[in-house]
Amino acid sequence: MADILSISGLTKSFGAVTVADALTFRVGSGEALGIIGPNGAGKTSLFNMITGTLQPTGGSISFRDKDITRMPAHARCRAGIARSFQVPQPFRHMSVFENVLVGATQGAGLGGRAAEEASLDALEKTGLMAKADVPAGRLTLLERKRLELTRALAAQPKLLLLDEIAGGLTETECLSLVDTIRGIHDSGVSLVWIEHIVHALLAVVGRLIVLDFGEKIAEGEPKAIMESREVREIYMGIEGDG
Repeated sequence: MADILSISGLTKSFGAVTVADALTFRVGSGEALGIIGPNGAGKTSLFNMITGTLQPTGGSISFRDKDITRMPAHARCRAGIARSFQVPQPFRHMSVFENVLVGATQGAGLGGRAAEEASLDALEKTGLMAKADVPAGRLTLLERKRLELTRALAAQPKLLLLDEIAGGLTETECLSLVDTIRGIHDSGVSLVWIEHIVHALLAVVGRLIVLDFGEKIAEGEPKAIMESREVREIYMGIEGDG
């Protein structure tokens, strides 16, 4: 499997706080990779470096065999990298469709009918078509999460980064969103998903990486990772067996 994303020796610190400690990993084309770790592990900072809103102090990032380490954020989006954010912040007085259209025009660089079609296709995939004309400020939390996902999809990504998108949802809502994300992945979009709701993550991803203070402490098959002593001690706060 060819790599769609390759991270090599990525390093970043804020004073004495290290958010990336020589991180190295890859994401295969068509793969769904999960990333877990305690608060402050550097997960969101990693996404910020991949998308170009935060510059690393060392290492490199390659996307589809091209070095994008110094590429500006908007160019990375146009190249095929899109993301969601932990806290959805839609344009509240604009309709759902208009919010998604922003993703198509500003993210993918589309215009006219092409932008409209990309927006409608994204709405269909995320189950928000019935809410297309509703002001975004009237949406429920689940619907705002779906809008965040839809706007990212309208940018027509090859690689989609999901940042704790299941947080704050009920169990039923979470399962519904997981089904949507699984469908997006099955359509051929590669995923990197940061999540604290581990059972949601495990329903989609085929490989896990565990971060702690910017360092990769484990990587591999999800079941084995979650059962490992080191992960239980550091991530889950459970003392390992002697």
